[in-house]
Amino acid sequence: MKAIKFSKYYNAVLAFSDGTFFLGKGIGKKNNITAGEICFTTSITGYQELLTDPSYAGQIITFTAPHIGNVGCNKNDMESSKAWCRGVILREPISEPSNYRSEESLNEWLIKQDVTGICEIDTRAITTLVRNKGPQGVVIYYGNPDEEVDIDKLVPKAIEIGTLDNIELTQTVSTKEPYIFTEGTFEILKNRYEKQSVFEYNVIVVDFGIKRNILRCLVDKKLKPLIVTPITSFETIMNYKPSGIVLSNGPGDPFATFQYAFPLIKELIASNIPIFGICMGHQLLSIMYGLNTIQMHSGHRGANQPVLQITNKKVEITSQNHGFCVKADALPDHVEITHLSLFDNSVEGIRISNAPIFSVQYHPEASPGPHDSKYFFQMFKALIVNYAKNG
Repeated sequence: MKAIKFSKYYNAVLAFSDGTFFLGKGIGKKNNITAGEICFTTSITGYQELLTDPSYAGQIITFTAPHIGNVGCNKNDMESSKAWCRGVILREPISEPSNYRSEESLNEWLIKQDVTGICEIDTRAITTLVRNKGPQGVVIYYGNPDEEVDIDKLVPKAIEIGTLDNIELTQTVSTKEPYIFTEGTFEILKNRYEKQSVFEYNVIVVDFGIKRNILRCLVDKKLKPLIVTPITSFETIMNYKPSGIVLSNGPGDPFATFQYAFPLIKELIASNIPIFGICMGHQLLSIMYGLNTIQMHSGHRGANQPVLQITNKKVEITSQNHGFCVKADALPDHVEITHLSLFDNSVEGIRISNAPIFSVQYHPEASPGPHDSKYFFQMFKALIVNYAKNG
């Protein structure tokens, strides 16, 4: 029995599947045990967007930036209806809000979202551990001062949760009912999202875990998105008469998702309607065209990821969140790699030469992150315009 006793200095513990553990102070939901695959992000802003990104489902997020919380939280920065991550790890205590848009503190928000976390912990050591050992399961327990905790009872929970390899999560985060989205991107001077009433084309968004700002970028281009579940039939989608299809981002192992999604994707490709794949959508299209996906050693997560556009040799600084990537060991003749990571040369974008289809591994809506990649939405609209004219 490896017992430790909490005190006024620490009342939470982070335990790894190999028995390694760190002590700290609890944040968010108290008297709770949470388990998930540990990962880290290098983003220094946009923590609320990250925590509500459905692509983080099943994961416990380590923030490498030490000061988190100074912006507070508000209803406008939600990327979905709730926080999907399993837990949060921070270096310093949560910063007090100091922003005019703040409606509540990050800790108050975490409590309402039922998210448990730990702070005052060595995130540099944790990040180094993840980079050295790769993805693994961890457990956070947030208890009371003077409580005695048996680490040996936490470790099996970390082992049981394991990693996201071969785990299908998209159907747990996707919409249950179709809906139309009409909100454009945020207008700072008006401090609100503006509704769009005039649209030029209908598009279907197959929701594997969509972020709201992806939808807002579509609306800005006067594309009217109908968001549907990933198990929607091809016939139902065609009844909407879409001029374009978006395969959205989402969590988990893309090959596990592909097992149920491939019949629909196959029919969508055969329809010759323009398709734009993002993150999970990029991976699913890649598998469909004969490429493979693998779980990465430590993933790409952050708003400062450099990517090379192969055609013009320009470098984009991108916002990314993925733990799986596409391998290009055997590239079919009609699949062209358009973007490569400058970190590890992994495939970040593809284009299909004989079809109006392209996809990107990262998050072109840039929420949070730089706006280098928003041109993808204009590319998508250009394909739609051409399709509308020529079929």
